[in-house]
Amino acid sequence: MFAADRVPDGLAHAALATATIDRGRIAALDTARAEAVPGVRLVLTRLGEDELRTAGFLMAGGYAFQSFQPLTSDRIAYRGQPVALVVADDPVAATHAAELVEARYEAEPHAVRIDDPGATVVLQQEAIPLPFLADVVVGDADAELAKAEVRVEAVYEHPSQNSAPMELIGAVVQWRGDTLVVHEGTQNAASIRHGLAHQLGIDAERVEVVSPYTGGGFGQKNSLQPHIGPLAIAARRLGRPVKLVLTRPQVFHQASFRPVSRHRISLGADASGRLLAAVHEADQQTSRHDLFPATFTEVTSRLYGVPAFRGRQRLVQTDVQTPGYMRAPFEHPGAWAMECAVDELAHAAGADPVELRLANDTTHDPVTGKPFSSRHVAECLQRGAELFGWAKRRPEPAQWIASDGSQVGWGVAIGAYPAASTPAVARAVAYPDGRVGVEVDGHEMGQGIRSAITLLVADLMGVPANRVTVGLGDTRVATQHLTAGSWGTSSALPAVHAAILKLRETLGGRRPTGAPVAVSASNGLPEPLQERARAGQVALAGPVWDDFVAYSFIAHFVEVRVAAGTRRIRVPRVVSVADCGRVASPVTAASQVRGGVVWGLGAALREGLEVDERYGGFVNATLEEYPVTVNADVARIDVEFIDRPDPLLNPVGVKGLGEVSMVGVAAAASNAIFHATGRRVRRLPITIADLL
Repeated sequence: MFAADRVPDGLAHAALATATIDRGRIAALDTARAEAVPGVRLVLTRLGEDELRTAGFLMAGGYAFQSFQPLTSDRIAYRGQPVALVVADDPVAATHAAELVEARYEAEPHAVRIDDPGATVVLQQEAIPLPFLADVVVGDADAELAKAEVRVEAVYEHPSQNSAPMELIGAVVQWRGDTLVVHEGTQNAASIRHGLAHQLGIDAERVEVVSPYTGGGFGQKNSLQPHIGPLAIAARRLGRPVKLVLTRPQVFHQASFRPVSRHRISLGADASGRLLAAVHEADQQTSRHDLFPATFTEVTSRLYGVPAFRGRQRLVQTDVQTPGYMRAPFEHPGAWAMECAVDELAHAAGADPVELRLANDTTHDPVTGKPFSSRHVAECLQRGAELFGWAKRRPEPAQWIASDGSQVGWGVAIGAYPAASTPAVARAVAYPDGRVGVEVDGHEMGQGIRSAITLLVADLMGVPANRVTVGLGDTRVATQHLTAGSWGTSSALPAVHAAILKLRETLGGRRPTGAPVAVSASNGLPEPLQERARAGQVALAGPVWDDFVAYSFIAHFVEVRVAAGTRRIRVPRVVSVADCGRVASPVTAASQVRGGVVWGLGAALREGLEVDERYGGFVNATLEEYPVTVNADVARIDVEFIDRPDPLLNPVGVKGLGEVSMVGVAAAASNAIFHATGRRVRRLPITIADLL
């Protein structure tokens, strides 16, 4: 059961009236017609600071996806911002009444594109002076570039995108006495709990957040949403539970999205294609009220053993809601740009794209000099090339014509994603009837964390999988730190592993004869991180550890067919080989990679938000007009794993998989299109118009 499926007794329904300008202030707001609709019980238009404080931006020590809290001032910061919350006995009355709210605005000039005159540019390492957000600089890349025999320099444009989860953002909020109970599909129940406590001025112990299933998260549901606080106030005023489910356009305009980014890549190599230097300069969109930090160069500096690297990341402030994390948020755009440039370098050097990548592989992190905990990029490339039949590839572009007249192209790219961990505590219980229960920090987002935990417990305890129960996503049983960044399974499993070993030792090989036996254990991260997690703050360790650097890796091989007349692009097959440490759950792991490939193909060929320059916001904020990859677009996707445990990272040997699975797919597809047509398109999505 998802949050929006719940129908408690006395349920009231909420709907939002939203701003139709992009920037300015509310001059007048008329709710008389809305209040006259039969069944309407409440219309909220303005909440004082004594009622609802801002929860703060998640990446600046707060709890929410943005610091700006609607309904607390007359300011309009972005189009689609809520200006009124209507609560009625049924959703039809609430929706109708919300449409009758009349607002008069005083509009101000706005900037919605990163090149608009009103956009403000700041250098990230100066605007956010934190070590982990500083520009990556190793050696003198500019000097090495000047000496390089082969050079490539290009600009790559990545559009804004929306996660477009099938499960819409929605919540049911109710008071049980003095306790606030929130049912919402979230990746971060802890931030909702502590953020609401801060907003409402109550103790966090009086807030319960229950999210057994997130639905589609993909980063968009990683923290407190701005409608939850007003819902809590409405439920308290009415003495009834209140449900709100955002419409699809509201999800596009009121939740985070992947921001526009622009990447300038410069590569220098010797005549054989061995890399000597790389420069990655990136501009990323953010909002006026928050600086959403970029970490593109954290990954692009580590794809290869480049001895000299210079990164520069700038943030461009525009009039939008704060952008946020969408699956492989920086790694996908950054690797797309870098891996397209590497393909251009291979072409310029007359080298095979796979061989050039193998020649530039490394065992040590080029940024810190530390060894990688494990890195099997070469095996991923070699196995992928074998499965794909890469040896049959014709080296020259635009020379391969299929029997139906379409142009054939093969492309390759690699990807990487940080192997980070967050604090997790697991409670394991053995019952007299042979059942084993586990409660742990983590959220089920479709990645199969329940399956991975169940398989581990069944194996360690020697019980059938159907005798194992798993509880997560519930603040009543564990802290429920943010699950994102592919760290969910790799953080929860070590805690479960430790708890089960402790339980086995306590039981001494026997079943409980009376009351159940329960033990608890953590995954061993330092206590300061545990304290941050308990306080609802982001607490992250890695990918740079004391003695090593840890990443997951992958190699993708993509075939495209470009129709001779229509120039329509089809992808008949993909081969992906992943290095994610031990494969904890083979079925769900393969599913994760296939899902990531589908996402990557959508990013390469279909997805992009279209900005309304007149009024702000997005004009294609529906699934009819925001095209995502569907079943008819997907053909054969073959997946394999290196499946070598990484014991340096954790005792279970697992690394993250869900996000690395997407990294590099768009680049492999872009490179395949170049190979098919001879035309290098340096912006996404690549459409028919680009190839006509």
